[in-house]
Amino acid sequence: MNITISSSKTALAEEFSYYLKELADKGEKVHVALSGGSTPKVIFDYMAEYLGNEILWQNIYFYWGDERCVPPTDSESNYKMTVDHLISKVDIPESNIFRVLGEEDPSLEAIRYGNVLDKELPQVNGIPQFDLVMLGMGDDGHTVSIFPNSIELWDAEENCVVATHPDSGQKRVTITGKIVNNAKEVAFLVTGVNKAEKVREIVMEEGDFAKYPAHLVQPSSENLTWYLDEDAAEKLG
Repeated sequence: MNITISSSKTALAEEFSYYLKELADKGEKVHVALSGGSTPKVIFDYMAEYLGNEILWQNIYFYWGDERCVPPTDSESNYKMTVDHLISKVDIPESNIFRVLGEEDPSLEAIRYGNVLDKELPQVNGIPQFDLVMLGMGDDGHTVSIFPNSIELWDAEENCVVATHPDSGQKRVTITGKIVNNAKEVAFLVTGVNKAEKVREIVMEEGDFAKYPAHLVQPSSENLTWYLDEDAAEKLG
């Protein structure tokens, strides 16, 4: 794995934004699975403000690694967050956006979205392949919407499954481990001192790391990068 440590959230946003620009500059389709959360929000704001007219948006195709089962206008929708902070501010074709229909029946939507991935993405090793999967990590070590108490979902045969938040009981549609680990490149985007202990355990394979779904992110391409701010990296030594 590679570890990139930035001095602040804004510096991390700049680093990652220029990385995405470089992918788009290659002149090919770039299929990207987006993440929700506070760190991507900062990244999207930076992209929109500083690179909105420089990134070749026509080359980028957006999907979501996970989505809460709420309407697209709901404040908890990952899609809405991306629209508010990025999509509404840049010139990306509507046909390049493939959202999870969070307002639909979760089980049926997991099947439908899995089929979307089969149809739209290149197949490598018989599995849909993203060019880039953006990942966050929760305080409990979860990633996408696979939580420690349902870590077995990581190894599901399906492209997408329905997960349940362990506290709220909220349903979510999430891609599974085979999709994450088949990507050309995977980027963890983690900020904040509250994540530092989990980052240390997972990166160093110490403590309870095996209980955290995030430790199962091991792309076969071996192209895994942790984008951290100084707070999240403080316990790496």
